[in-house]
Amino acid sequence: MKFSIEAVPENQPVPQPAHPHRAPTLTHEFDSLRPKLAYLTPDEISTLEVAYEFSRSAHEGQFRKSGEPYISHPLAVAGILAEWHLDAQTLAAALLHDVVEDTPATAGEIETRFGKAVALLVDGVSKLDKLAFASEQHAQAENFRKMLLAMAQDVRVILVKLA
Repeated sequence: MKFSIEAVPENQPVPQPAHPHRAPTLTHEFDSLRPKLAYLTPDEISTLEVAYEFSRSAHEGQFRKSGEPYISHPLAVAGILAEWHLDAQTLAAALLHDVVEDTPATAGEIETRFGKAVALLVDGVSKLDKLAFASEQHAQAENFRKMLLAMAQDVRVILVKLA
């Protein structure tokens, strides 16, 4: 297929032929996580694919300061946690951890699609980010306090945050 610059209306992006090794969506980014998931069952991997697609879609059009699509951050967090061989619920929460805070998606949607355990993990990670502090020292002390409280309920919340 040939593309002509003259055929593109002014102020429109020039169409590019599809890269032969990439799908037209960012789904290929999930493929970078696959080798780290060998310890999970096929059903668990399927759930993570759904969580990835949900997160990718929710974060569509959002970018990191580096210019990368925002989905690269939750994918990296999930990758770190997969290297530690954490369970599929924790990995799903890693993929979804910013969805409720940064997109129109709701905690109820997370619970409906991925279950109560994943929703609670996502909520726990979100709560760690919510407080603003007058001083850096006070913020650091409060972060440690919140981490200890969260660990008492579910240590996986802290692992998602630290990753």
